[in-house]
Amino acid sequence: MRFLGIGDTNDLAAMYHGLARRGHDVRVFVRDPAHSDVFAGMLDFTADWQKELGWLREAGDDGIALFESASDGATQDALRRDGFHVVGGSAFGDRLEADREFGQSALRAIGLRTAASHPFADYEAAIDFVKNHPARYVLKLNGADALRTRNFVGSAPDGLDVIALLAHYGRSQTPASAQRPGGSAEGGDGFVLMDYLQGVEVGVGAYFNGENFLSPACIDFEHKRFFPGDLGELTGEMGTIVSYRLSQRLFDTVLAPVTAMLRDGGYCGYINVNLIANEDGLWPLEFTSRFGYPGFAICEALHVDPWETLFSTMVHKNSRHFRTQSGFASGVVLTVPPFPYRYGYAELSKGLPIHLRDSLSPADRSALHFAEVALQGGQLVTSGVTGYLGVATGVGPTPGIANAQALDVAQGVVVPNLRYRRDIGNRLEGGGEWDFLQRLGWLA
Repeated sequence: MRFLGIGDTNDLAAMYHGLARRGHDVRVFVRDPAHSDVFAGMLDFTADWQKELGWLREAGDDGIALFESASDGATQDALRRDGFHVVGGSAFGDRLEADREFGQSALRAIGLRTAASHPFADYEAAIDFVKNHPARYVLKLNGADALRTRNFVGSAPDGLDVIALLAHYGRSQTPASAQRPGGSAEGGDGFVLMDYLQGVEVGVGAYFNGENFLSPACIDFEHKRFFPGDLGELTGEMGTIVSYRLSQRLFDTVLAPVTAMLRDGGYCGYINVNLIANEDGLWPLEFTSRFGYPGFAICEALHVDPWETLFSTMVHKNSRHFRTQSGFASGVVLTVPPFPYRYGYAELSKGLPIHLRDSLSPADRSALHFAEVALQGGQLVTSGVTGYLGVATGVGPTPGIANAQALDVAQGVVVPNLRYRRDIGNRLEGGGEWDFLQRLGWLA
């Protein structure tokens, strides 16, 4: 098969590398020059993805374009109209993720309750709002490419910590929609303050083939903060527990009802909704209308069918099921300084050699899904812009056993100042979250 990967930062590099190792023809386009060295020496790259369309069309039904982000939906729609097989999202999906209020309205339309969300275009107006309505708030930037490190979960009951951060952003002229390359101009997308909800955070996701969802759906439990014990800044994701079992009720409640709108919106790809579950019910927070990072690699640990089989099944619509293992997968994100920031990477960590201990078995090595790395003179080194090395995965019948396996793999990676969390899944299994969700009847 032929695969053309298109994105800003080569987020699916580990997937592309696996496809190529299994004998498929893979070409990758990376829009952001700062990420041009990600998987350098390990993949075939193209400087102009549009010039590769003839090559892709020559493969007929065996040619698939893979889009990484939720910002190229209109382009995907156009390619599908031209007869290409495309997996990624759609313009409608882009809006579900990037425009938070639009996404929330779509969830309300299927009968779900949502937390109050207050949109703003400037910091002063948001500060005045919190002063007049003191409470705990969650600050979330709009825009699919907004930097997740600028989001913030307030802890002060009067909102003083949120006010302090908003004032700091205003003084430092931090864009209200701090974008990755290719994003909108300063302030173009704005941000929201969402009422804080107490409860258990859980996600439900599935693959949509343009007409229907494939089964099974998966459930996930993300750990977004940098330090163990959920301390420190939001990083996007430091580790996750995933399972393809016991997801049916969440799927039936949250994803199945959006089937018609996704079909009408031309969507084809993975889609996830993040939720808070508490005694009052289920509260959807946001859509992820694209592959999840590092979620795709963690899910892969439970896949019996390889990616090429899953994608072929999606675009040809010849089945609504793909094969997965039971149990849990854990993913532990591996980083070096200055992650989660870019500042000082060249001085601190870029270009460091990466070694793998002899104790790692072939299976352990296949459980390593690298991200910002390159091959230089036969040596694997750190590359990219932040020090996001990759993710180590493990599988087991419980979250704890899966995470222990992932940590065994992580310990086989040798690079100066390697950091990762060791507590992925602790609050799920030992902290009572799994039991709480079962008591509420959501895990069925």
